[in-house]
Amino acid sequence: MEKILVINGPNINFLGIREKGIYGQDNYDTLVNMIEDKAKELGVEVEVFQNNSEGAIIDRIQKAYYEKVIGIVINPGAYTHYSIAIRDALGSIEDIPKIEVHISNVHKREEFRHTSVTVPVCNGQVVGLGLKGYLYAMEAVLDISRNLL
Repeated sequence: MEKILVINGPNINFLGIREKGIYGQDNYDTLVNMIEDKAKELGVEVEVFQNNSEGAIIDRIQKAYYEKVIGIVINPGAYTHYSIAIRDALGSIEDIPKIEVHISNVHKREEFRHTSVTVPVCNGQVVGLGLKGYLYAMEAVLDISRNLL
C-alpha cells in the first residue's frame, strides 16, 4: 500500500496548549486523528512522526527514502527558518514529493518567520489554513506521486 509520511517538528505536539490565538484550541491528538481519517479516505497508509530534535527529524527523512514512501508532508516548526541540515536531508530525496505545511500564515507574523530555508527543496507549501492544511498537503503529495500535478 502507498504510504505518506507526515513529519512534525518542535512544539507541534503542544497544539492546544501553546499560543491558542495562533494555533487554535485543537490538540495534537485531534490533528493526528484528522490525518489518519484523511489517509483512509485517500486509500493510503500514513505515519505521523513528531520530534523536537533536529537529528531525529533528519534520521526519519533519510529512513523514508529506504521505505519508498510516496510523499512527505512536513511542518518543520522553527527549524523552517534556519535548519540547513533538514533542508539538505529533504533535498537529498528529491524524487519523493514533499509539501511544507504551516498552521498559521507565517507571512503575517514576525519578520524572521517569512523566510523558509526548507521550502526551496519541497514541491510546494501550504500556510495559514489551520490543521486542514495538512489534509490539502496529503492530497497534493498523492497527486504529485501519481503525476496528476
